[in-house]
Amino acid sequence: MENFSDLIRNRRSMRKFTDEEPTQDQVLTLLKAALMAPSSKRSNCWQFIVVDDKDTLEKLSFCKESGAAFVKDAALAIVVTADSLASDVWIEDASIASIMIQLQAEDLGLGSCWVQVRERFTANGTPANEYIHELLDLPLQLQVLSVIAIGHKGMERKPFDDSHLQWEKVHINKFGGK
Repeated sequence: MENFSDLIRNRRSMRKFTDEEPTQDQVLTLLKAALMAPSSKRSNCWQFIVVDDKDTLEKLSFCKESGAAFVKDAALAIVVTADSLASDVWIEDASIASIMIQLQAEDLGLGSCWVQVRERFTANGTPANEYIHELLDLPLQLQVLSVIAIGHKGMERKPFDDSHLQWEKVHINKFGGK
């Protein structure tokens, strides 16, 4: 990307991926971005599980009743977790790390899509967090916030159109809407 404005304009959720695998350097760069994410009081309460095993990716695609099926076609997924005992703002810290991964993926020319896990359920009603805990044998104190599916883009998406910006949602000094 030439600049940050282009990066955020071009980053769009990608739910279709090619069979091409990211390089080891690309994966390392994604993880560096995650590990550089800011966190409250520098608690670094987050932890990241990289999944590139096709069988496990397919099982991850069932972590929610809908909205996660594309994970099975991704080259890899990064499961973003955080230690809820280490920080009272683990949700915010893990959210920041999740978007850092997505922005880095875009900068590398890779596609990504956030799968919301917290407060979501599988088709049979199991909390998605519990499903992933069992699948990946996670320690109890780790809470799963998201799964970021990553791979080479399997389709083209137009950049975000500035004409769709909802300026009416911006207020200066006080809330001016009703």
